[in-house]
Amino acid sequence: MLWKLLVRSQSCKLCSFRKMVSAPKYKPFLSCFTYTTDNQANRENKRTVEKLHKFSVDIGKIRRLKGWVLLEDEAYVEEIANILQQAGADETAVASILERCPEAIVCSPPTVNTQRELWQSVCKSEEELIKLIEQFPESFFTVKHQENQKLNIHFFQELGLKNVVISRFLTTASSIFHNPMEKNKEMIRILQESYLNLGGSEANMKVWLLKLLSQNPFILLNSSVTIKETLEFLQEQGFTNFELLQLLSNLKGFLFHLCPESIQSSISFSKNALKCTDHDLKQLILKCPALLYYSVPVLEERIQGLLKEGISVAQIRETPMVLELTPQIVQYRVRKLNSLGYRIKDGHLANLNGTKKEFEANFGKIQAKKERPLFNPVAPLNVEE
Repeated sequence: MLWKLLVRSQSCKLCSFRKMVSAPKYKPFLSCFTYTTDNQANRENKRTVEKLHKFSVDIGKIRRLKGWVLLEDEAYVEEIANILQQAGADETAVASILERCPEAIVCSPPTVNTQRELWQSVCKSEEELIKLIEQFPESFFTVKHQENQKLNIHFFQELGLKNVVISRFLTTASSIFHNPMEKNKEMIRILQESYLNLGGSEANMKVWLLKLLSQNPFILLNSSVTIKETLEFLQEQGFTNFELLQLLSNLKGFLFHLCPESIQSSISFSKNALKCTDHDLKQLILKCPALLYYSVPVLEERIQGLLKEGISVAQIRETPMVLELTPQIVQYRVRKLNSLGYRIKDGHLANLNGTKKEFEANFGKIQAKKERPLFNPVAPLNVEE
């Protein structure tokens, strides 16, 4: 889940040579509407519109999403469509891709062909390639830093990452391929050094590193200074090397996305809100590493949400992992348990905790136990004659 938040935060500019259309300093009132004005229609490139019609593309959708594309003097509708068709895309797939990523038609055909070759190098077949492009057209048509992409793909393969993992990086973490390969290589070296300095074994280092990268590739966007400062700060807080290695693995490297100041704020707030000593707080963090990651507003909202449901601070300290649940999820689960007569504030939070699948399994067990008869109606009764 944490990774999904970072993925969403990564911005990406499509087609480095995109021509910017000058925008007025203010928008007229009517420009807020989605229909096309006669003035806009007159300024559209008629040949571009006709060619898009030829490939059954919904022009209205493009006008609503990326109307500027239709105003470009130079577009490569047929060339881009042909490249997709040569890779195995049918008419429906081509139309879908161009509707979802209209910027594709202003990308240079040679650069798109190069991109196709790069992505094909980590795909088992053209069918798999087309599926990826259909799912992530914007990532595919980000046709900049192609030399960096090529060198990084080769580096990741040499490192031992499987092609299926690299293809996932290309679609959901494309920004790491924009880094020069040497920068990614340096970050890998720092991660390896940190692992060994914290007591990790040489024999397990490769497995640990590949797992960390597959869980959180954005760790490569960090700086070496941030990593060192974070580790030093946590050591000053009394965490041993073994405990730091445990935290680093459990948080999937997201620990390095934080700075000492934010960690200190979260620690101070948690200590006061949960009414515990430094030693007790450290034990809670080891049980629930997210206490370091969540900001103060998030922690405050979640603790208050639990307290409103009648859950005590002592119960939270006993099962700190419950803080990973949003107030909405807590409220929903408490209502479901209450419907069975289970009073969460009088019991253990284990039945409230866990993933959706784990909660539903626990709920089913409680429900079955409640509905189970006190005796077996088909069992024979021992009656003396």
